Amino acid sequence: MTQTLEATFDGQVLRLDEPLKLQPNTRVRITIEAEVPHEKKARSFLRTARSLNLEGPADWSARIGNSRT
Repeated sequence: MTQTLEATFDGQVLRLDEPLKLQPNTRVRITIEAEVPHEKKARSFLRTARSLNLEGPADWSARIGNSRT
C-alpha cells in the first residue's frame, strides 16, 4: 500500500495533516520531499502581455465589424 501524506516538521517531529490508516506497530518506509515555498508572486496576464511590447493598432477593437471575410 502506498500513501502520499502532507506533514509539517516542527523542529523535532513530523506532524501529519491527516491521520494514518495503519495498525499500531506497522513498519513503514518514509521518503522525505520538502516542498519549495512559492515566493514569487504570479504575474497577471495583462502585465505579461504589456511587457511583450507588441506592435499594432492602439485600439484593436476599431477593426471589429469593419472586416469582411
